[in-house]
Amino acid sequence: MEIAFAWQMWVTYGLILVAVLLFSIERISLELSALGILVFLLVFFYLFPVTGPAGQNLLSSTALLAGFANPALIAVLALLVVGHGMFQTGALDGAARSVADLGSTRPGLTIFCTFLLVAVISAFLNNTPVAVMFIPVLATLAGRFGQRAPKVMMTLSFVSILGGMTTLIGSSTNLLAAGVVMTSHLPPIGIFDFVVPGMFLAAIGFLYATLVVPHLLPDRGGAVDLSGPEAGGGKQYIAQLEITSGHPLVGVSSVAGLFPPLRDMTVRMIQRGEHPILPPFEDVTLVPGDVVIVAATRQTLTEALKSGSRIFEGMLEERFAEGLDTSEGPAKPGGELVLAETVVAPGSRMIGQTIEQIAFRHQTGCIVLGIQRRSRMIRTLLNDIRLEAGDVLLVLGKGAQVQDLRHNRDVLLLEWSATELPDPKFARRALAVFGIMVATVLTGLVPIEIAAVGAAAAIIATGVLNVRQAARAIDRRIFLMVGAMLGVAAALDATGGARAIAEASVLVFAGYGVPVILSAFFFATALTTNVLTNNATAVLFTPIAISTATQLGVDPLIFVYAVIFAANCSFATPMGYQTNLLVMGPGHYEFRDFVRAGTPLVILLWLAYSFFAPWYYGL
Repeated sequence: MEIAFAWQMWVTYGLILVAVLLFSIERISLELSALGILVFLLVFFYLFPVTGPAGQNLLSSTALLAGFANPALIAVLALLVVGHGMFQTGALDGAARSVADLGSTRPGLTIFCTFLLVAVISAFLNNTPVAVMFIPVLATLAGRFGQRAPKVMMTLSFVSILGGMTTLIGSSTNLLAAGVVMTSHLPPIGIFDFVVPGMFLAAIGFLYATLVVPHLLPDRGGAVDLSGPEAGGGKQYIAQLEITSGHPLVGVSSVAGLFPPLRDMTVRMIQRGEHPILPPFEDVTLVPGDVVIVAATRQTLTEALKSGSRIFEGMLEERFAEGLDTSEGPAKPGGELVLAETVVAPGSRMIGQTIEQIAFRHQTGCIVLGIQRRSRMIRTLLNDIRLEAGDVLLVLGKGAQVQDLRHNRDVLLLEWSATELPDPKFARRALAVFGIMVATVLTGLVPIEIAAVGAAAAIIATGVLNVRQAARAIDRRIFLMVGAMLGVAAALDATGGARAIAEASVLVFAGYGVPVILSAFFFATALTTNVLTNNATAVLFTPIAISTATQLGVDPLIFVYAVIFAANCSFATPMGYQTNLLVMGPGHYEFRDFVRAGTPLVILLWLAYSFFAPWYYGL
């Protein structure tokens, strides 16, 4: 390091400290903090340049802004689009339901297998959409097996993070560290280059998260709150199923008063011609022409539609044919269909009339799937229910038609409740695109950034997502923060700051050997990632890791892998990782819960790596 740059180096250190404080306390929005840091870098190094051997400014605006074009950052953003396409189409819902249906006789094994599936999927898909997909699955399992939310939700977050640390594409943290490696002129990191130590740590963490974490968390009680429009709480909607010829319920008989295919639905009445059949249902077999009146939550009805279930067959074909896809088998809702809730407004012209009398479907283009009324139990045909002020209608329609309900004076659209229904056809396309992307990376045909951008383009080109949906999938906070922190990392390298920290670390631990230095480096990174964000930690510590390894004369990738694993140890604070924040509401957690359950896991992984890495790498 040249003396001329010493004071710029200390300014860079100060800027890093400011960044840590801004990102951790979040008094100012993360986007504004990142932009402020970036502006300071651009102005400061323009006024006080760091010159190279040829007199050029090593930290020009081009060099500082190059982070926004970093291949790893582009790959992260593209993978967010691919992941959102998988989530939006429900491509993994079938696998989740299959695990959930393994068997209610062994609840412990079923939940364990669900967590194992989460870990496997997280190794190849961004952790956040995986957690979003499995929160309702685990909520259902927990309720079915008599467990409380705090006993499963934190484990879900931890397991998704652990699975993500095993492969290059498992987490944005891994990709960003690999991006810094590429700019340092080192060999690129392959998708499975650190899978062995990653799986070792993930296995230890998995056992701790599934077997120990539930016992460390208090049981605050309360039902699982999904905190989302599909949750539906305990609200029961009255819906009707019209049994047509060829309907999947034809020939189904009651068992102990219940109809097995109508799981989580309560049959209120069966209308057979002019004769209603009321519970208890004994030896009742459904026949064509029956109309089954059921009570179910919105979540149950939504899952039935998402799963491609044919229980609404006939009714949807007859009343909503233009919104259905009949190109591949029986008609199923999908495409741009949206499920939403509306409330009958006071003074509405609909009050006192039935859905059929007001011709709701012809006036709005939407059909009413169910009616919810808190005042009393309804046991009558859907088309015979006379509406009252305050009734909640569960409606299904195309996106534009549902949005048009905002201008309808007879109903109040609850816009937050709108949920787009996935189309099974698009789910298969999303899976195909994802599979091709992974295959091209595994075979080495193209680098991960090219495969990811190509997959994102294919997701849009095949109609899985439109441009607007794809744009929503890109997290601007990740883009701005990582781009700014890559600029800080460039300044740290150009001013000699990374080399200075590496030299100081080697000097302090000179008599203890490489294994101790590696252990200390892992611990410092793991501590920082729980205060700062995991992405920023990876970007900041990777150049320091490379410099430290160079000083010690060992393979730099050994220390880079330590950064990847340690930066993923975001277990001790809720702001350490997005999935932690995601499960706070459903799990009824407080800050101290993460400290209590996550801190031992961080220490456990640190100790495990400290003993495993020297043996594995022959240090």
